[in-house]
Amino acid sequence: MQFPCESGRSQKMRAPVQNRRLSVRILPPGLRRMTSLFLLVLACLANCHAQQAPQSERPRQSALALERDGKIPEAEAAWKALLTSKPKDAEAYAHLGLLEARQEHYKEAIDFYRKALLADPKMPGLRLNLGLSYFKAGELRSAIGIFEPLLKSGPLPPPEKLRLATLIGMADYGLGNYAAAVPYLQQAAAGDPQNTSLRMTLAQGCLLSKQYQCVLDVYHELLVLNADSAEVHMLAGEAYDELSNDTEAVAEFQAAVKTDPAPPNAHFGYGYLLFRLSNFNEAGKEFRAELAASPEHPLALAYLGDTELQLNHADQAATYLEHAVRVQPSIAIAHRDLGTIYDGQGRKDDALREFTTAKQLSPGDASIHWALGRLYRSMGRTADAQAEFAQTKDLQHAKDQSLREQMREVEVKPAGQSTDTRPR
Repeated sequence: MQFPCESGRSQKMRAPVQNRRLSVRILPPGLRRMTSLFLLVLACLANCHAQQAPQSERPRQSALALERDGKIPEAEAAWKALLTSKPKDAEAYAHLGLLEARQEHYKEAIDFYRKALLADPKMPGLRLNLGLSYFKAGELRSAIGIFEPLLKSGPLPPPEKLRLATLIGMADYGLGNYAAAVPYLQQAAAGDPQNTSLRMTLAQGCLLSKQYQCVLDVYHELLVLNADSAEVHMLAGEAYDELSNDTEAVAEFQAAVKTDPAPPNAHFGYGYLLFRLSNFNEAGKEFRAELAASPEHPLALAYLGDTELQLNHADQAATYLEHAVRVQPSIAIAHRDLGTIYDGQGRKDDALREFTTAKQLSPGDASIHWALGRLYRSMGRTADAQAEFAQTKDLQHAKDQSLREQMREVEVKPAGQSTDTRPR
């Protein structure tokens, strides 16, 4: 190797080198051989060291290249092979977790990420990837346990902060922790002003946590983004309903059903509000409109049956009510009304069966106890009748208070676990 300054050296500077060469020649032969051997060993050691470093990097570089080329099985095999010689290699575990996550094998990804975290707790981005795999695997509590410390760890870039707030909010929402989800979802929505789906989730969280003014605030923001959204009008209608503002609730659902096509439950919701206001003829039209789009809608069937019963059309009512309990046997009002119809037809045993079922499904409904008491009295079971009548005095006020709460619980239960499907 020639140094850059070597060409500028004078003849005098070269002389000492020549003299040193001459001095080597006069060394004893044994010493010259030892010196030559020593220099050869040094050269070999330098050469071996130069070759060893690239060879140790080859498995890693090969694994990375396979990963970049999208050869997932080969990349996984390469990283696992590297672990046989380096069993605590955090990078290998982290990449194996990433490869599993890309295949949506989140349980396996979690296992690899946790091993990587044990090997190197400070690896950048590792905790976030672990949290994302928990989130996508549905292990939402574990995901929150990762995301919240990250959000509180110190100043973060705005995109990172927004992402973590969104993830925590969605995880809390998925767990049914609606009140806890709302502040995070509000933060996320403020950072993404055009995101309508995020605002819809926020509005639902506000509604389910009984923050009705929050629903209406988000409603006005959503109207700016999409003034013709039926879902937005329905949300506002539900909030007004919870605030006992029937006029505004009806107006919002009326706007919702005017969209073409109306979304699921829009006609039912509008019909139910009219039904509650005793506008049975108009309510019946809306229930039928819902059934035209969804013939097996259990609540539309049940409330259309009750509407027909209110209009003294017992035979038509029975058809809808029997259909409703076939579709969903847990609708208390359908069993209560069938009991009333069967009692009127002289079918006492059938009426008793329906009233008893209705009482089991909704023990706080005073109207069921009253109907059952009348049936017992007509059957000569005076003591049973008096017991049912006595309960109506204690339950009337409780029913008015608990109906809305009971239906809120039904809304958030997983499918198949509800005990009563009457609307709020």
